[in-house]
Amino acid sequence: MAVFTHLEPADFERLLSLYDLGGYVDHRGIASGIENTNYFLTTERGEFVLTIFEKLRAEQLPFYLELMRHLADAQVPCARPMPSRSGALQVEAMGKPALIASRIAGRDVARPTPAQVACVGQALAQAHNAVASFAPQQPNLRGLSWWQETIPALVPRVAPEEAELLTAALAEQTAIAQTEAYARLPVGAVHADLFRDNVLFAQEDPPVLGGFIDFYFAGTDRLVFDLAVTANDWCLADDNTALCPEKTLALLSAYTSVRRPTADEMALWPQMLQAAALRFYVSRLDDWHRPRAAAMLTPKDPAHFGRMLQHRRTHPCSWPTTPAP
Repeated sequence: MAVFTHLEPADFERLLSLYDLGGYVDHRGIASGIENTNYFLTTERGEFVLTIFEKLRAEQLPFYLELMRHLADAQVPCARPMPSRSGALQVEAMGKPALIASRIAGRDVARPTPAQVACVGQALAQAHNAVASFAPQQPNLRGLSWWQETIPALVPRVAPEEAELLTAALAEQTAIAQTEAYARLPVGAVHADLFRDNVLFAQEDPPVLGGFIDFYFAGTDRLVFDLAVTANDWCLADDNTALCPEKTLALLSAYTSVRRPTADEMALWPQMLQAAALRFYVSRLDDWHRPRAAAMLTPKDPAHFGRMLQHRRTHPCSWPTTPAP
């Protein structure tokens, strides 16, 4: 979503010649994010988003694009990849894989209300139900195996207290992944990055969800891990570290009204919240200490997730005992 690859109007015109989306009108780079190049693209037939993939290879993309199409077909609110005239969901731009997707109406929210959080929980449960019929699989590329590979490379680069936290948390997550309860957790294709900036609201009060965007960290993982990633961003208390009980209850109640969690998912909820915090602590540390050049790119401060991980470890958050059915 940072701009790594610069395109001129003529480049957009060449790209649009592969589609039946009308002629080029305008474009604007999207500054947020750190993985891909994204542009808002206006054509004679509407508003779209062009994504150019800076890390992912063409052969890696079908999982993400088919997942988006599958969820959209299942009436889950999300961006839909637009097929080219040949029916392909991906094309090439400046020698890199790319796609054009529908632009979701609305904007993200910085300080979500419990009602908005509930909308997200309900839609996430709909997505988790929908992926039961989604056959393709791909490991979560930012999951446990990646933590085990990346953390040893980070330990010499970070402060001693950060290294200690990373090492201890990794050891705990490695042990949890070997338990029978973990093996029983329901698995499916998950978004794995459902932060506030990846959800758009068409209307804020009363809340009307526009949809989910940016599926390019998606992978096959535990559904409850996906829910924990969401909770760690949408349910923060005023201190920006602890979970707000009201928002957490709103998220989990709405989720439970659509998909009933298993006993193992509820029992391992504290550990999954820690896993979700660790995942983003590691990725932000990696971006901070091993940055890549890009216009408009500013690595995000890892300290937020360091504080969160420490808090989740010292103040475990149990699944609420009274979520609404």
